Amino acid sequence: MNHEKLECYRQLVALAEEVAREVTRWPRGHADLIDQLRRAMTSSVLNLAEGNGKQRHGFERRRFFRISMGSITEVAAALDLACAFGLIDPDEQQSLKSRLRLAYVKIRALP
Repeated sequence: MNHEKLECYRQLVALAEEVAREVTRWPRGHADLIDQLRRAMTSSVLNLAEGNGKQRHGFERRRFFRISMGSITEVAAALDLACAFGLIDPDEQQSLKSRLRLAYVKIRALP
């Protein structure tokens, strides 16, 4: 599949794996944030893949890429909340957000 060749796709999948491991360490009482974070991470990956399968330079392609970028922004906001709630430390939060930014920029540059 063509989407698997995209570096930003591989980066997002790796981040999804890391986020999935991270949330298993969070204490009870944060199921809503965990669910939202997982769904946003999933949306970022799936919309990127679907957009990449659309006609090159087409409106639909860009629309899916924009949805993916919106989901990346949602993941970043969820990480901000996780840090505010004391679930992750600020260094981990910044590391994850830095990697999200790289994927975001790469998606934005796709034709």
